[in-house]
Amino acid sequence: MAYSDEDLNSAVTAGVISEEAAGALRDHVAKLRHMPKSDEENFRLINSFNDIFVAIGVVIMLIAAGSIGSAIAELIAPAENSFGFWNSGTEPTAAEVAAWEAARELQDALKPMLAGLFVAAVSWPLAEFFTRKRRMALPSIILLLAFVGGIFAAVFGAGAALAGTSGNSIGGFIASASGLVAAVAAWVHWKRFMVPITVAAGAGAIAVTVVALLAATYSALSGANPDNVVLALVFAAGIAIFTLAMRWDMSDRERTTRRSDVAFWLHLLAAPMIAHPVFSSQGVIDGGQNVAPSSAFIVIAIYVLFGAIAVAIDRRALLVSALAYVLAALALLFERFGAVELTFALTALVIGSALLSLSAFWSPIRRSLVDKLPSGLSAQLPPTEQLQAVPEAA
Repeated sequence: MAYSDEDLNSAVTAGVISEEAAGALRDHVAKLRHMPKSDEENFRLINSFNDIFVAIGVVIMLIAAGSIGSAIAELIAPAENSFGFWNSGTEPTAAEVAAWEAARELQDALKPMLAGLFVAAVSWPLAEFFTRKRRMALPSIILLLAFVGGIFAAVFGAGAALAGTSGNSIGGFIASASGLVAAVAAWVHWKRFMVPITVAAGAGAIAVTVVALLAATYSALSGANPDNVVLALVFAAGIAIFTLAMRWDMSDRERTTRRSDVAFWLHLLAAPMIAHPVFSSQGVIDGGQNVAPSSAFIVIAIYVLFGAIAVAIDRRALLVSALAYVLAALALLFERFGAVELTFALTALVIGSALLSLSAFWSPIRRSLVDKLPSGLSAQLPPTEQLQAVPEAA
């Protein structure tokens, strides 16, 4: 069985082992891997195959709960079988069609509302056992996402049932209210269970609240499509969440407590929110046919900048989230310069080699980069101490 830093901290608190022994164990493992402990970027996902076994059962239970909620919604607001004119061969009147459409809209709103309520209601007691008592990581993540997502779906469905969803502004205001309630639900869940991903879920819900509210207000006042505004707002929200992640990171530079896990999930959330608007502005997402080679070079330059930031803060999320965009940019360049048949192979070779090299030499590259930063800034980042290799047993 694998033991996390949180398990070691719990053992120290319980007096099972001393704090010095826990620190020595961490240092020994770090030396065996030839990498500082902070550079490992560990987070607990599974302890054993039992975690996967339980996660499968949890997913099945949640799917069943959502299906039951949807079935009840169909009973409360029947639409398909409530009007006989579709099979009667007669032309329906305008009133009959309007009534059928109203029934369909009500059913479409009740389905997420009841399914979300059922999923949230089932996920909480399951979390009481598998999260609070058994402390199983993967099931806890699934149950947290199910609870917050279920609350969001329930509120959104209720809002749609009451107000309808016609128009971008109305749907945006409903999404904003749903995000706010989901953020409160995440806070309640955090106070009870303290699952590290909860903070990221709450931050995401708040981001949905703000982005949806501002986009809906813009659409209502201007009557224009808010897509471009949404991208800018998502980028701003990503920067805000990245800043929050750095605050959690700086509070645990050695990355030995739950705060580091919280920061990991926040970085994982912020990275695509930053990367997508940036690379979308270069047109890479649109298929690349009308993208100039200069834009492809800009994408690669931005990815290099993301890589430098990722190395400096010792978080790989930015590199992973932007990977698809730089792959598309490189493929475009190889295709434009005549290597059509080898486009995929050359792109995979370049990116794969770069990532593996970066992984192999992460610590010395990071040490060289951080040493060049101002001392006040580098002092806030994870340490870059040189490790001596532990000799292998004969």
